[in-house]
Amino acid sequence: MHLDLLVLSRIQFAMTIMFHYLFPPLSIGLGAVLVFMEGMYLKTKDPQYEAITRFWTRIFAANFAMGVATGIVMEFEFGTNWAAFSRYVGDVFGSALASEGIFAFFLESGFLAVLVFGWDRVSAKFHFFATLMVAMGATFSAIWIVVANSWMQTPRGFHIVGTGLAARAEITDFGAMIFNPSTLNRLTHTLIGAYILGAFFVMSISAYYLLKDRHIDFARKSFKTALVFGTVMSLAAGLTGDLNSRMIAHYQPAKFAAIEGNFHTEKGGTPFSVIGVPDEKREKMHYEVAIPGMLSVLMYGKLDKPVPGLDQIPRGDRPPVIVPYMSYHVMIFIGTYLVGLSLLACFLWWRGTLFKQRWLLWIFVVSVVGPYLANEAGWVTAEVGRQPWIVYGLLRTSEGLSRSVQASQVLGSIIMFIVVYALLFAVWVYVLNDKISHGPDAPHDPPANTTAGDVLAVHVGAEDPAGYSMTASTDSWKEGGDRDGAEEKGRD
Repeated sequence: MHLDLLVLSRIQFAMTIMFHYLFPPLSIGLGAVLVFMEGMYLKTKDPQYEAITRFWTRIFAANFAMGVATGIVMEFEFGTNWAAFSRYVGDVFGSALASEGIFAFFLESGFLAVLVFGWDRVSAKFHFFATLMVAMGATFSAIWIVVANSWMQTPRGFHIVGTGLAARAEITDFGAMIFNPSTLNRLTHTLIGAYILGAFFVMSISAYYLLKDRHIDFARKSFKTALVFGTVMSLAAGLTGDLNSRMIAHYQPAKFAAIEGNFHTEKGGTPFSVIGVPDEKREKMHYEVAIPGMLSVLMYGKLDKPVPGLDQIPRGDRPPVIVPYMSYHVMIFIGTYLVGLSLLACFLWWRGTLFKQRWLLWIFVVSVVGPYLANEAGWVTAEVGRQPWIVYGLLRTSEGLSRSVQASQVLGSIIMFIVVYALLFAVWVYVLNDKISHGPDAPHDPPANTTAGDVLAVHVGAEDPAGYSMTASTDSWKEGGDRDGAEEKGRD
C-alpha cells in the first residue's frame, strides 16, 4: 500500500489541531464569563455569585491545562513535518509567537495561581483583577495566533528573500503584517465563537442541575447570566459572519466560490445555496435548495449582479469543494439554531416560565455540542478552503513538507496520537464529571486588603492562614441554597 506523505501529514496536523481546538475556545469563553460573574459579585455582594465564580474557575483551570498540553504538540510538528514551511514563514511566525509569549502567556500564567488558589488570601477586588488579567491573557493568545494564521490567508507587510528552496518571507512592515486584510474580521468572529461556547457550556451544566433539583439558586443565576451573554454573542456572530464572508469574497474568491457551491458564474443574479451536495467532477450541485439571486443581494445589494464562480479560477488553484461547503453550512445552521434557542429562552424568561419548561432545559443540556461543532467547522472551512495554498498565493501546501520525514513515520505518530489523545480526553471527561458531580462549594469571605505577602503565598503554596480548604463544602449551605432555590422555583 502506497503511503502519501502529504496526505498523512495533513491528516496528522488536522487531527492534532482539531483536538487542541476543543479547549482554547472554552478557556476564552469561560474567562469572559468569569469576569462577568465576579463583576456581579463585586456589584451586588451576593455570596452566590462568589460561589458561582469559584465553581467555574475550577472548570476553567482543568480546561486550561488541557489546552496547554495539547498545544505544545503543534509547535513541534512545524519543525518535524513542515520544515520547509517553517523556514519560509519563520520570520513572520517567530514575531507573532514571541508576542504571544510576552503579551499573553506571561500575563495569563502570572495571574492564574491567584485566580485558582487566591480566593481566601487576597481581597475581592484584587482577585477580580487577577480574573480580568487571565481572561485578557487568553484573549491576547487568540489574537496572536489569529494574526499568524490570517497572514497565511492574506499575507501583507513582507518581501521574499532568496530563491528556490532557500526562499523565505521577511517582515518589512510589522503593522501591516498584524493588520493584514483578514485579521480583524477573523479575530472578532473567532472570539465571538469562543464566547458562545463558554455561555452554552455554563447553561448546559446549569440546566442539568435544575433538572436534577440540585444547587437550584446557583444554577438559576448561572443560567440567566450565561443566557444574556450567549444571546448577545449569538446575534453578534451573524454580523461578524457576514463581514467575514464579504472579506473572503474580496481577497479569496476561490474559497468563497467553494463554500457557496458556486461552480459557474451566472449571467444574472447568483443564487444562495441553502443546502445541496457538490459534484466536483461534473461541476454541479445535486439535491440543491437555493434562493434565486440571494447571494448577489447579500454581497452587492443587487439582484442581478453575478458573483464570480469557480470557473473564473485556474483548475490548479481551486480548493476542494465538498468539505468547505459542508463545514461552512454546518456552521451557518448551528449559528441559526443557537440564535433561535437563545431568543426563545429569553422570551420564556420574560414570561416567567423559563425554568418550568423541562423539555427546553434538556435541549440546553445537549446544545453545548453545537458551539463545539461550529467552532471546529469554522476552522475546517478556513483551512481547507485555502488549499492548495499553505500561504495563499505564495507557497503551496505540497511545498511546505519536510524533506527528511517518511510517510511511515507520520503514520506511526498518528497512531500514537490517537492513543494518547484518547487517554487525555478520558481524563478530561473524568475530571469535569468529578467537578460537576461535586458541585459548588460554600462561599468564604475574602480578606479585606491584599498585601505582597498574600500574593507571594499564593504562588509558593503556603498554608492558608485562615485555615480554609479550597475543596471544603458544607452540606448545610448546599441544603440551604437548594431550599432557597426551591422556594424561588415555587414562586416562578
